[in-house]
Order: sequence, then C-alpha cells, then structure tokens
Amino acid sequence: MITAVLCAAGKGERAGFSENKILRELNGLPVLVYSLSAFSAKADEILVVCREEDENAIVRLLSPFPNARTVRGGAFRGESVYRALEVAKGDVVLVHDAARPFVTRKIIDDCVESVGRYGSGVCSLPATDTTVLAENGTVTDAPARRTVFTVQTPQGFYKDDLLSAYERAFADGTAERFTDDGSVYAAYVAPPRLFTGDRANRKLTYPEDFRPFDRTGFGVDTHAFGKAQSFITLAGVRIPSESGLIAHSDGDVLAHAVMDALLSAAGLRDIGYYFPDTDDRFAGADSMKLLAEVLRLVRAEGYAPLNACVSVLAEKPRLSPFIEEIKGNLAAALALPTNAVGVAAGTNEKLGYVGEGKGVTVYATVSLAKRPIGAEE
Repeated sequence: MITAVLCAAGKGERAGFSENKILRELNGLPVLVYSLSAFSAKADEILVVCREEDENAIVRLLSPFPNARTVRGGAFRGESVYRALEVAKGDVVLVHDAARPFVTRKIIDDCVESVGRYGSGVCSLPATDTTVLAENGTVTDAPARRTVFTVQTPQGFYKDDLLSAYERAFADGTAERFTDDGSVYAAYVAPPRLFTGDRANRKLTYPEDFRPFDRTGFGVDTHAFGKAQSFITLAGVRIPSESGLIAHSDGDVLAHAVMDALLSAAGLRDIGYYFPDTDDRFAGADSMKLLAEVLRLVRAEGYAPLNACVSVLAEKPRLSPFIEEIKGNLAAALALPTNAVGVAAGTNEKLGYVGEGKGVTVYATVSLAKRPIGAEE
C-alpha cells in the first residue's frame, strides 16, 4: 500500500500572498489540485499536511479525491512529516511538496520503483552550473560538478524506516535542522538512492512562479480537390462544393491542422504517426472523432487547450456563411468558449494551387495550459 504525503503546512511568505500559496490558482485551478490529481492514480492514500487555518479550504478541494484527507502540520517541516507518518497506512510513503504541482506520472512511478529496488528513492537532477561553498561571501570550496545534484520531491521510503529515522532525530534534538526527508534518512538509516527527476518539476516559491504556463503548437494541412463528392468538411461542418477533398479519412483539413497543432504543443508525434493512411481502420474516418482521441493524448500529458486560431486558405467554396458554425463546432470539440477560438478564411488571390482552385490549406495554432493529470474539462 502506498501513502502520498503532500506537505502543505507552510505559510509561503516568499510568495507574498495573503493566503497559502497551495490554495492560489494557476491557470484556473488551485495549485494543490495539481498534486492531488497526479498522486491520486498511484497512491492508495493521500495525506495533506496543513495548518489549522487552511484546513477548511483544503478539505473543500478534496471531494474529487476520496482517498485524500488532512493531517494537522507541526511547527516545522520535519514535525509535519512525522505527524503524517504516525497515521499513514501505507508501507511505502512518498513525501512531496504540494507546491511542486507539475510532478509527472513517470516521476511518481520511478520513485515507487526505486523504493522497491533500493529501499529509497529521492527525485534529483544533476547540477548544470558550477556549485561552490562559501562563508561570509568568500568561496571555501568548489565541489566537482559531476558529484553535485539538486534535490526535488517526491522522496520515497518504506514507512517504518523513515518513521524510525524521525523518531531518532527528535530524540537527538536534531529534527529541525533537516530540510528534506532524504537527509534524515541518510543520517539515521542509509544513504538514499537518487533517481532522475524533471526540470519542469519545480517548486513554486515567488510571485512570478505563479504566472500562467502555456505551450504553443503549430499545425498545417493541405488536401486537393478531386473526390466525387458534393461537399467538403471543415470542423465537422459540411459545406457545399463542386467536389470533395481527396483523403484517406473524411478529408477534414481544418481538423487535421488543429490536431497537428495540439500534438506539437504537447511534444507528441504528428497525426500520420497515430492515424496512418496505410491503416484501413481510418478509411473515411470522422476527423472530429480523431480530434477527440488527440485531445485524450494531450490531456494524458497533463495539458488542455487554452485557445485556438485557424486560418483557412481556399479559393472555393465560399466559406463566410459557415464560419460561425465552424467556430462553434471547434470550440465544443476543444471544450473552449467560442471567444477562445478564432477562425478566419481567405483566398490566395489566384496564386498557386490554392488560387487555382486545386486544393485547400489550413494553418492552425493552439496554446496549451498545464492541467492536473486526469482532470475533467
């Protein structure tokens, strides 16, 4: 059984907010929700260690997470973790800073695997800058960079080992000097095992850290006329046409451009990889259903659309009567308000294959915001 301990009992004074920073919204959701969502798929139990004055607000956020409950924190981090360990039901504990909302499933899985293999797992990154030791502004030593790592969370251990380490630290009067659980474990049990984290898994500390994070992707697609069909399809909208667009699927060139923009923003492969034209399963496929599958892939990476902008280049057919319907369909498919979606159409002034009426090209850009893994739209 796995227990996740989310440390949320700090005041967050460096952030300069009037409320605990884990209650602060980032891209429309409280920071704590990101961490809750990430661990809910792996942990059998989630303990949110918090201050008494924040408990009611935190409890209100726990309703979508039936395996989560609060534990009153202590005067310092070590005391807070110790209180959680005393009531934890899991034989493995993963201790995580709730203010690190961008922890990934891979990090969590790697942490659990490290505990199983080595008895501990501390998320870390190799230092990329030269690191020095100093006193009163004077350098006293410069450790070899290959030996220096920065430590993140989660940090995983067998509960009994970490609990024993904290009990000994309190008995020795040293508990308050430890700034993370790996240090306590190292002092009283054994050197902890490091595993590689992610630079995105950073701790939100200062006001500028709470600026919305987004990623932008670009997609373009072209289809030629020539299919024996009396319409073309754009974002699921059928538009009368002298002929249809040649494609393995239904030829929805707009949906295809948006799909590629979504995939590129999320750092995934293009639509040809996921829906190859050599696969008969996608012959004549409804591209709006394929778009829904792309959105599932994007959300599995922890992202959701913020907005979308589309530009359609077509000499024919005339698109202006259908723009609002296209915009509405696309907004609904992306779970966005219509004012977050832009659709423009134009000709190519008789130039090139578009100007000659041989095909349609669509350019699309989308912005993605970081969302809790598995969050519903």
